[in-house]
Amino acid sequence: MLENINQLQAVRHEKLQKLIALGVNPYPNRVNRTHRIVELWDRRDDFTASEQKVIITGRIDAIRRQGKVGFGNICDQSGRIQIFVKQDLVGEESYEIFKLLDLGDIIQVQGKCFVTRMGEYSLRVQDIVLLSKNLRPLPVVKQQVVDGIQKRYDEFVDIELRYRKRYLDLLLNPEVKRNFEIRALIISEIRKFLNEEGFLEVETPVLQPLYGGAYARPFITHHNTLDIDLYLRIALELYLKRLLIGNMEKVYEIGKNFRNEGMDRNHNPEFSMVEIYQAYTDYSGMMDLTEAMITGLARKINGREEVRFQDRVIELERPWKRASMIDLIREKTGYDAADFDFARISAYCSEHDIEIPPGAGPGKLIEAIFARFVEAELIEPTFVIDFPSEISPLAKHKPGNTKLVERFELFINGNEYGNAFTELNDPVDQRQRFEAQAELRKMGDLEANPVDEDFLEALEYGMPPAGGLGIGIDRLVMLFTNNTSIKEVILFPTMKPE
Repeated sequence: MLENINQLQAVRHEKLQKLIALGVNPYPNRVNRTHRIVELWDRRDDFTASEQKVIITGRIDAIRRQGKVGFGNICDQSGRIQIFVKQDLVGEESYEIFKLLDLGDIIQVQGKCFVTRMGEYSLRVQDIVLLSKNLRPLPVVKQQVVDGIQKRYDEFVDIELRYRKRYLDLLLNPEVKRNFEIRALIISEIRKFLNEEGFLEVETPVLQPLYGGAYARPFITHHNTLDIDLYLRIALELYLKRLLIGNMEKVYEIGKNFRNEGMDRNHNPEFSMVEIYQAYTDYSGMMDLTEAMITGLARKINGREEVRFQDRVIELERPWKRASMIDLIREKTGYDAADFDFARISAYCSEHDIEIPPGAGPGKLIEAIFARFVEAELIEPTFVIDFPSEISPLAKHKPGNTKLVERFELFINGNEYGNAFTELNDPVDQRQRFEAQAELRKMGDLEANPVDEDFLEALEYGMPPAGGLGIGIDRLVMLFTNNTSIKEVILFPTMKPE
């Protein structure tokens, strides 16, 4: 197989040299396009009647020649059209160039639109310019119309290759582009929604002297000039809360986070988040904001407050269910963990083969029970509220109950999409929480937060009561594009080296 590919590449290199010998620049600097292909289709009657000259560009995805006449199809991002090339019309020199073209070459053609005797809307070519010579044959995807339905054969479907060579995936599976169009629309609509709500978009450091704001292991790098280690951020939170302290009451950031942890269908080491912070509200206010934003996305993308995922139609009409983590565990399993008795809860975990991590307390185990028995059952939008304090070092306690904090996670179709707190603004309490996290790190919990003295100093100047919210962009795109793998909605996902 490799020898055949090399032979095909050798033929294309030979054609390249022939083109150069004819005085053709196979990679010219300038392009003179006047229309996209979709415009020719949109104004088909006008162009066929007026015989107006047009210049289009695109990649050849079909070509056939017979003597002094040839046909081909070229496509750009907007569409595809047939071209008709005749030596008498383009001239002998240009037709020699046409004879040296291959599938995958990118060309510019000038001509007039017409309809062939077979009824095919086409462009009668008067001039050809080679824009980019293809030196590596594209995988062939065969298409055929059967009973009025276009069918594809020998499709480019190898998952590993599709993710590693996304450019081929987009070329050969054009429907994939829709995922990324919806992704762009989601990000645009989130910005529009938040801007209209009076939030200010900001940017905070990706390289940080200390990481925090989430349970995760960081990536570590080194700055040579300063001779210090730096961390790729695992969350946007702590810098955005510094802005609340600086009297910026409503801020958000859309950006990348990096977590040095496992990979699966829902996790990529590099992922996109929107984090939103608002002074003088709480986690209830963040629930209202979340509902409004996601239902607005559904209306924009689907035309109604619902989303179709696999074989389900999930209704998004407000208000969404709100229930505590402990109540949901009790509802789904009959087990009551409200007393936070470590011995009893760890025994329950052992009975059900739930791993007990080093240094874990009752709160960590309650979360593990929830993950095992409840998460997958939450199909309709559900705010899971009131988390154990042990796993929520940046959230305020529930009034009168120091074992729980005002925190929620949003679940839809069994997956988590957002995480929010009534933000902790007591610097003394925050120090105690950080120090408890440091103890967990000593006991082996590598995801626990370090003590951030700079953030604690900032808190001592006074942070207003606030609500904070983080939503995973990639998972939101998965939901609205009906994809079960995060790799389908990231253009270039992290892959193990071949």
